[in-house]
Amino acid sequence: MTDSPTHLAIMILGSVALLIWSVRQLGLGVSQAFGANLRRWLAAAAGNRASAFGVGLVVSTLLQSSTATAMLIGSFAGRGLVTLSVATAMMLGAGVGTTVATQILSIEAKGAWALFVAAGVGLAIATEADRARGVSRLLIGLGVMMLALEQISGAALELRSSELFRAVLGSLAGASLLAMIIMAVATWLVHASLAMVLFTMSLASAGVVPVPLALALVLGANIGGAFAPYVAMTGSSAAARRVPLSNLLMRAIVAAALLPFLNMIGAGLFAWGVDATGRFVVNAHTAFNVLVALVFLPFTDAASRLCVRLLPEAPSGPESGAPRHLDPSVVNAPSEALAGAMREALELGNQVSDMLKRVLDAFRSTDIRVARDIEKMDDSVDHLFEAIKLYLVRVSKSEMSDEESRRAQEILSFVTNLEHIGDIIDKNLMELVAKKIRKGASFSSEGAEDLANFHARIVENMALALNVFATRDVGLARRLVAEKAAIRQAEREAADRHYERLRAGRPESIETSTIHLDLIRDLKRIHGHLAATAYPILEQIGELGESRLRVVNG
Repeated sequence: MTDSPTHLAIMILGSVALLIWSVRQLGLGVSQAFGANLRRWLAAAAGNRASAFGVGLVVSTLLQSSTATAMLIGSFAGRGLVTLSVATAMMLGAGVGTTVATQILSIEAKGAWALFVAAGVGLAIATEADRARGVSRLLIGLGVMMLALEQISGAALELRSSELFRAVLGSLAGASLLAMIIMAVATWLVHASLAMVLFTMSLASAGVVPVPLALALVLGANIGGAFAPYVAMTGSSAAARRVPLSNLLMRAIVAAALLPFLNMIGAGLFAWGVDATGRFVVNAHTAFNVLVALVFLPFTDAASRLCVRLLPEAPSGPESGAPRHLDPSVVNAPSEALAGAMREALELGNQVSDMLKRVLDAFRSTDIRVARDIEKMDDSVDHLFEAIKLYLVRVSKSEMSDEESRRAQEILSFVTNLEHIGDIIDKNLMELVAKKIRKGASFSSEGAEDLANFHARIVENMALALNVFATRDVGLARRLVAEKAAIRQAEREAADRHYERLRAGRPESIETSTIHLDLIRDLKRIHGHLAATAYPILEQIGELGESRLRVVNG
């Protein structure tokens, strides 16, 4: 009994969704199990175009994600590890590499999916090692992919009897450009060109798409697969985005050249006895990528120059706050991603430290522009904080160990405290500077010395906090928290000396009393945020009480 059109549509929709999910699991599994090695292989291929093409082919064959591969190579180009010409050659190899899995999966192996899923689940139960978990995810993804293809093929066979489906395909058969655009958009939305090519293969195997339409769908899947990483890297540097741009342009040029001849190609293949079987679709996918490589591999330098013209480097200044260590290609490898986030957090700490060091200069100066420069520095701090925060959110979506989750939380807490310090300097201290300049006031010599000493102590603790965060040294963490009591004592002593000057009737002290006390209070608040850097370290080893450092004997 033939299933209803509604039931078939639901079956295909669910199977395609399962196919897309399995492709992503396959890529994530390879990245988790072999990601570091893949990146080393790519980095080692910077010598010439031939080696770059070969390594790009191998890495993409294993990774099976054109988006992930393009982002990985783009991040290398963005950091200056490879030239754009070499990166373009890598992408040409990667395009051919992504067709290898399609060739393998086009071979029918009924019921083989169960073996892969069973092996993957068994491995996941047997061990918790990161690489083993990656291999487990890879096997499960491969098995589910095979199951989804079987389901799609079965449903597609039934679709041949659907009048509505034949009408839709009939309208697309005469509009190759429209079919290509629809498939390109669909592939971009799902970020899985492999899945869309395999879906087309299933339809072709069931005999429901003619050769010209199948070719148009293959072209669309390749263009959509190249467009996805370009959009995904929107926030990256121009140097990084030129890699997916060059890949997109090369594929679009070849596809545009082939599009007017699809009917002629279809007729010729039919005359040669070739019909739109699943194997034909897979071979067409491979042939397209090989053709792109043959056409453009000798001209990667010219393609690179064109992309530099189309995407020039945006002017950037010290206030841009652009991150340098947040590699989008490793978000699915938490250990590497967190290492980059940590380096960026230290860079944020250096920026906030520079702001803090300049505070005293602003109070000593009568030029408001000094304060305005510090306020501009806070804009850079805010931008970098947002970038780190959003990056950590992306990383947190991957599977992380308890230690990795704890480290991610520590980094987020650290940069949040740094952002608060920047706000205190920008919104509180610089307002006090403006108030002092408007009044034309000045501190007494003794008061200025007290402020300089207190400020110097906070700057020293800023450096200590950065060291605590970088090293997670327990001894340094104890020192940082112990400094809270010393800072409270120093605050009281500075305030007492200030009140003595007020009682003595010192005009400068009377005129600047509010500014003086507010400055010390805000510097103490800054130290409170710095001390928080040590809390997770001491809490983990049981040395942090409710609100004070626990005294440890010995």
